[in-house]
Amino acid sequence: MIKRIIVATASLVFAVGCAQAQEVKVGVVLPYTGVGAELAQQQDRGMELYLKMHADAIKPYKITLIKRDAKNPGGADAKIAVQELLTQDKVDILAGWNYSPNAIASAPIVTAGKKLAVISNAGSGHITNLSPYFVRFSFSMWHAGYAMGEATVKNLNAKTAVVGYTDFPPGKDMLASFKRAFEASGGKVIDEIPMGGAGAVPDFTPFFQRAKDKKPDVFFVFVPAGDHSSAVVKTYNALGMREAGIKLIGPGDITQDNKLQAMGSAAVGLITMHHYNVDLDNLENKQFVAAWKKAYGADSTPDFMAVGGYDSMAAIVHVVRTLKGKIDTDKALETLKGWKYNSPRGPIMIDPQTRDIVMNEYLSEVVMQGGKLVQKPIGKIDAVKDACKTLKVGPCAN
Repeated sequence: MIKRIIVATASLVFAVGCAQAQEVKVGVVLPYTGVGAELAQQQDRGMELYLKMHADAIKPYKITLIKRDAKNPGGADAKIAVQELLTQDKVDILAGWNYSPNAIASAPIVTAGKKLAVISNAGSGHITNLSPYFVRFSFSMWHAGYAMGEATVKNLNAKTAVVGYTDFPPGKDMLASFKRAFEASGGKVIDEIPMGGAGAVPDFTPFFQRAKDKKPDVFFVFVPAGDHSSAVVKTYNALGMREAGIKLIGPGDITQDNKLQAMGSAAVGLITMHHYNVDLDNLENKQFVAAWKKAYGADSTPDFMAVGGYDSMAAIVHVVRTLKGKIDTDKALETLKGWKYNSPRGPIMIDPQTRDIVMNEYLSEVVMQGGKLVQKPIGKIDAVKDACKTLKVGPCAN
């Protein structure tokens, strides 16, 4: 039986207004235990923080979060969790999905259940094509991967690259997106290295040594954040790849904000393309980070997964308010198509055709400032769409 977590009324049920307020039940599917538990915590806290910061906006409605443990990236447990939320808990809206295989496996159940399903992290490009009820508030791998492929040639003047990737659907998407843009811009990928799965952190040494031996200008790496990212930077430093003239680049997963400071000077010089980092200079982000530290501790740091949870809940609250607490799925979908919002990551919009997010991508370099690692902006691309669907690549064309 999937571990069932029903949020306690006194602490984590966000009930505002009178006792007769219209209740909306939101089923949240995240890996609360196992290798992804820390990642789930970021998304979970992001959702809760939005509700705390905007309690007045929720009145007179009551939003109850019912949480179930997806456990691992395998997909089977997540699928059962979704089924139980729909049949046992009778939720009005579904949310969550940390790993792409979990969202992919859940898609048939989401479609059969006919409930709005808000994705807060899973990034394989074609996921929103798998169910008409998926709306994504995180990213597609193609957002950062394709943008970085172009920037690596145009901004970093690189001609050759090796790609290392975690061998599961998002990793394959990241390889495809980066390679397509990099080679279309005049570069050449000289090796592609699958580097183990998402379920456990592998020893990256043989993979990185293989990349070093190829002597590329850049080593583009994708791993599913968390402990994987810390291991990437440690291995890159241990093998002296920087000294060998090989620049480490990737999406923001490799410089995850809540892991960055522990990486120390080994992270200096890393260049990433991503839609969020904690150092973004905008009012919404400053307010978000200040509220996060107040709620979860001065030493706690939000990351892109936290923002995915935060923005997902902003969307859910928008739906609840627009529909006056009575959730009709078709009407809910319509309220989100073309919806615009000022997020901590910058302005976002939901593409009405693809139900995928449109957002800025930031090119950043890790630098040391005042004894602290900071992600310094060195470029920005406005209003980036999911290139997988724009270019109609593979399953994104369906």
